[in-house]
Amino acid sequence: MRRIKKAAVLGSGVMGSQIACHFANIGLDVLLLDIVPRELTPDEQAKGLTLENKNVRNRIVNTALQNAIKMNPAPLYDKKFAGRIKTGNFEDDMHLIKDYDWVIEVVIERLDIKKTVFDQVEKFRTPGTLITSNTSGIPIEQMLEGRSEDFQAHFCGTHFFNPPRYLRLLEIIPSTKTKPEIVDFFMDYGSRFLGKTTVLCKDTPAFIANRIGVYSIQALFHGVRDLGLTVEEIDKLTGSVMGRPKSATFRTADVVGLDTLVNVANGLKANLPNDEAKHLFELPDFLQKMVENKWLGSKTKQGFYKKMPDGEIYSLDLNTLEYVPQKKVKFATLEMAKQEDNLAKRTKILFNGPDSAGEFYRKSFANLFQYVSNRVPEITEDIYKVDDALKAGFGWSMGPFISWDAIGVKAGVAKMEELGVKPAQWVYDMLAAGIETFYKLENGVEKYYDLATKSYKTIPGREAFIILDNIRESKKVWGNAGSTLHDLGDGVLNLEFHTKMNSLGGEVLMGINKAIDIAENGDYRGLVLGNNGDNFSAGANLAMVLMLAADQEWDELNFAIKAFQNTVMRVRYSGIPVVVAPQGLTLGGGCELCLHADAVVAAAETYIGLVEVGVGVIPGGGGTKEFALRASDAMGPEDIRIPTIKDKFLTIGQAKVATSAYEAYGLGIFRPGQDKVVVNLDRRLEEAKQEVIRLADAGYTQKPQRTDIMVLGREGLGVVYAGANAMLSGHYISEHDVLVSQKLGYVLCGGDLSERTLVSEQYLLDLEREAFLSLLGTRKTLERIQHTLKTGKPLRN
Repeated sequence: MRRIKKAAVLGSGVMGSQIACHFANIGLDVLLLDIVPRELTPDEQAKGLTLENKNVRNRIVNTALQNAIKMNPAPLYDKKFAGRIKTGNFEDDMHLIKDYDWVIEVVIERLDIKKTVFDQVEKFRTPGTLITSNTSGIPIEQMLEGRSEDFQAHFCGTHFFNPPRYLRLLEIIPSTKTKPEIVDFFMDYGSRFLGKTTVLCKDTPAFIANRIGVYSIQALFHGVRDLGLTVEEIDKLTGSVMGRPKSATFRTADVVGLDTLVNVANGLKANLPNDEAKHLFELPDFLQKMVENKWLGSKTKQGFYKKMPDGEIYSLDLNTLEYVPQKKVKFATLEMAKQEDNLAKRTKILFNGPDSAGEFYRKSFANLFQYVSNRVPEITEDIYKVDDALKAGFGWSMGPFISWDAIGVKAGVAKMEELGVKPAQWVYDMLAAGIETFYKLENGVEKYYDLATKSYKTIPGREAFIILDNIRESKKVWGNAGSTLHDLGDGVLNLEFHTKMNSLGGEVLMGINKAIDIAENGDYRGLVLGNNGDNFSAGANLAMVLMLAADQEWDELNFAIKAFQNTVMRVRYSGIPVVVAPQGLTLGGGCELCLHADAVVAAAETYIGLVEVGVGVIPGGGGTKEFALRASDAMGPEDIRIPTIKDKFLTIGQAKVATSAYEAYGLGIFRPGQDKVVVNLDRRLEEAKQEVIRLADAGYTQKPQRTDIMVLGREGLGVVYAGANAMLSGHYISEHDVLVSQKLGYVLCGGDLSERTLVSEQYLLDLEREAFLSLLGTRKTLERIQHTLKTGKPLRN
């Protein structure tokens, strides 16, 4: 029953400040402390301040926090959450930690300094409260020296990854003295409240993720020249095609900073004298030279890549250490792999490639498989923890053992032996016992091979997750080429989309209507719209819209838009509760589905907005109508009616996108008290299912369409038109932007009405559809759509 309401963060560096921000994200009261400056700045001297002035004494912590708040990407879900963070310094304010439930140390990676901080913590900490270190590699056991029994019992490592808001890994590292219930608490708290993939680690150098991840990077650093490949070729081979981050290897090194990577590698070299790959933690000569030259990556404006004066990005030739124009990367293996969307099948294609790229993949995977198999049980007893750590900490879509399964364990071992490397003996023992995969699916439950019992065991901690891949075959109710309907149990259905970027075309719309039909006519409580992918939906199928508009198929376009409008209205006015569970990109039509749901259960990392103005149209799937309706509901006294409609107009007109689910409340997209946010992405579908059950059991009834929407008519139009013309005069927008603005304002204000009038939803939908079609008939809009499809970016014309 332990609860955390207040957390103290000791150390306000890059990690400390961001951890404080993430604690504020989840609603904690946060105390952020750091050292007192030892000398005045010139600005402080000019103001006549002294070292005893409070602002001076808190300068380091306040500057660090303000720098964090300004970061892009932002560490806060909403900037106003910064108000939950109180700052201070070690000398004046350490006594405040007595009132805090969790104290986390995030100072520099030096054991002597950490021990000095812990000496102060011991003086003021309340017995029984939690104390942890964010160390990335110092042995936890070494930090216990001189500490009290109560401190030791409540102490462990809690290793966040940078940036802590976005990277989902939290490694929990207990000491021999840590109470088991403290470990259990952090494993649960990190998942449920902090939204993390919590991985229990042994107290070994660099723990799990950095041990494997840095090995993988260093192996590439050492092997790149032997393979005769360039920096850009390696990045092409090790990026999204492998299910790894787009920044791949060398771009990631530039972003992280070569000095940071070198420090970790040096630490591993010093602390792993018996590691069979310890030679790889030595720095290759080109890396040594880069560090000497201060070519450390993004922070010094050059590393493996450099932006030249003409704006071109050059890559580093590792043989000459000169920057050269990048070559176009082309491999037959990559061309074959691009045709396969399924990552597991694509991995097998890469591994079996016939060219030098295939050779690269075989060598890379063989060495990785050998290394990870040798680390079990050294760094963990369980293979799934290795995969979880690499997925959550390094952004790999498939961990090493999952990749090995995709290739085939037997096939992987055979190729390893051809290349002169062998896996650990336990892999041979597993195969000899007739067990040929590390994982298997049994009755919808994912199991892993357990070394200790030499049998499969259920992966713990996933009971609260709905993983659609695990029920895809056994629980399918209906499907077509664009969507699949599953039975989640307890009378709840789930419809997932599987078009490219989950775009909303005819097959998806058919799926939504069919799912509602099945739910209404069967023994079901309701429906969830959601998936386990990276994104909920990037919106309507623009390519289809462009094709129909270019061919002037206006009747067909009108039919398609009306079908979309009818579908979102069906979501709003069906006989069963419909809950939408978005995550990632939720744009355009994806946002419009959320606007019409009975409730939204959104991942905190949901980037949502009505972005249609960027391609020269207005939201045509009920989005503009819904904003007019919400403006009407928000209109109170006379003096706030124009500001209310102006606010809605600017949200759509500026194509504002919330950078978190919490920001979506401020944009009027999510509704306080009705829509909710889930910090842990993996718990989202289960929470959405429970929301359907709650709504159904509360006596959900079908609602009638609204006919009481107040619109302002010419009163509002005058303001909209004047504002658009002023922006044109100031050269802030183009003439086509003015046209789009006028069409948007026309719908939001209910058309050219002489006075305020109550209108129906259908009336506004008809206006919206007419405006959408008229804009599609312009050359400028078609140019914008073409440009967006080609480049992924809007065109201002």
